[in-house]
Amino acid sequence: MSRIDPVDYSRAEGRPKELLDAVNGLLGATPNMTTTMARSSVLDGWLGLSGALRKGSISAANGERIALGVAEANECAYCLSAHSYLGANVAKLDADELEQARHFRSSDPKAAAILAFAEAVVRTTGGVSDSDIQAAREAGLTDAELGDVVGHVALNVLTNYFNRAFDVHVDFPLVEPHQHVAAG
Repeated sequence: MSRIDPVDYSRAEGRPKELLDAVNGLLGATPNMTTTMARSSVLDGWLGLSGALRKGSISAANGERIALGVAEANECAYCLSAHSYLGANVAKLDADELEQARHFRSSDPKAAAILAFAEAVVRTTGGVSDSDIQAAREAGLTDAELGDVVGHVALNVLTNYFNRAFDVHVDFPLVEPHQHVAAG
């Protein structure tokens, strides 16, 4: 059970209602993560950054791939579940691509370059090396893409930490982190 009670969307008022209306308009639903975030200013921040990144240089499919890699690294079942669902049903990634993304890999060369840089950001907690930047540039990533990769990683670290800290109930088909499955 969640450590913070989600806002009841049908009874929401004021700013939480406005934000949840925006979520509902965007996703056609109000997932538990967002109704739980609505208890604080976090939902407003999440909507702002995720909206900006949707307009950025990273495709929706590559955004889902990054989300899966970060969620696996942070052992976040909520985000693995949500992004597996979105990756398959919205971004149209096949099962192999979804699994590869959990390891920051892809059979698509551009996606592989994006994921390699995202993995370096996660692995070094942002302290990437000059060689990480150079490798990304040699693989064809632009400065805009490099910046947006860091933004996607940061957004997903936020949601991973939020969902894990407050034990948000998973309302997508459950996907467990590999480490959890192996330990279970």
